[in-house]
Amino acid sequence: MNRLSTGKIPISVLNNTVLRLTGARSSRIVTPPKAGLDFAAVRLNGNSLLISADPITGVEKDIGEYAIKVSANDIATSGNPPQFAESVVLLPEGSSPATVEDLAGQMDKTAKSLGVAIVGGHTEVTPGLRRPIVVITEFSVVKDYVTSEGALLGDSILMTKSAGLEGTAILAGKNGDEGTRRRFLSMLSIVEEGVSAYKTGCVHAMHDCTEGGILGAAFEMSLASGVGFRIIERAVPIRQETAEVCHEYSIDPLRLIGSGALLLSVERGRETEVAEALRGVSEVSNIGEFSKQGRELVRENGKRIRLTNAPEDELWQVLSRTD
Repeated sequence: MNRLSTGKIPISVLNNTVLRLTGARSSRIVTPPKAGLDFAAVRLNGNSLLISADPITGVEKDIGEYAIKVSANDIATSGNPPQFAESVVLLPEGSSPATVEDLAGQMDKTAKSLGVAIVGGHTEVTPGLRRPIVVITEFSVVKDYVTSEGALLGDSILMTKSAGLEGTAILAGKNGDEGTRRRFLSMLSIVEEGVSAYKTGCVHAMHDCTEGGILGAAFEMSLASGVGFRIIERAVPIRQETAEVCHEYSIDPLRLIGSGALLLSVERGRETEVAEALRGVSEVSNIGEFSKQGRELVRENGKRIRLTNAPEDELWQVLSRTD
């Protein structure tokens, strides 16, 4: 029996419900709703309008900063920076005007740093909420772009920064480690690396590492592109703070929510061009390839693990045990 767990709804449920019930048809839609896509593209007078929406539900502190950065990341996987945003802010009963001002200030400061104009939205106090929920929709009008469904057989899988960045920030905050929380929160944007990598002309697809971490992102790119993948565990960079918090909670850093890291499908033989383009922006690692069939993780001991379903994010396991 299928059930809905905390975190993402299973892809089989999405395919049979949400992705099948999509309202009116339009010839302007370039990317129909599909599992694994980071944003939608709509034809607009010779250009394309890119649209992405994301909720922040697992954190409370600095939620406005998280929300703007995470939604901006989805647009950045196109190779373009975000331009506009709308916000929906749902607050628990008893929230004060100071709370609203602080949250709005976070969104304002973060949006300015990314060149994003906030053009509207909705704010309300909602009965029954335990913590705030912020949903950001971001938009860009662009000429050209890539999507997460463009990965090709034989492409190398490059990765920026390291695994589990967002999850490390959240769990460090839960542990009262404010220094680590702030340090990792500052790394959550991928806008600069997404735009810089796309300019090389050798990137076929990109995907932000959100729910399910590195493996979740690879799985979704694989699903969207209709190819398999092989990830080499020992090639995936993991910061010491991430390794320590994952050891503490007995969780897998490759399955820990990882906004701030970007997966890139790069033409084989041109990996160095991307690394050079990102010099001074982000470290880059070659962690695997898109293959003919199967979705596979090669463990450090050489054992091969087949992934038949999208990985469940480890963060939700921790929160369900400790909340």
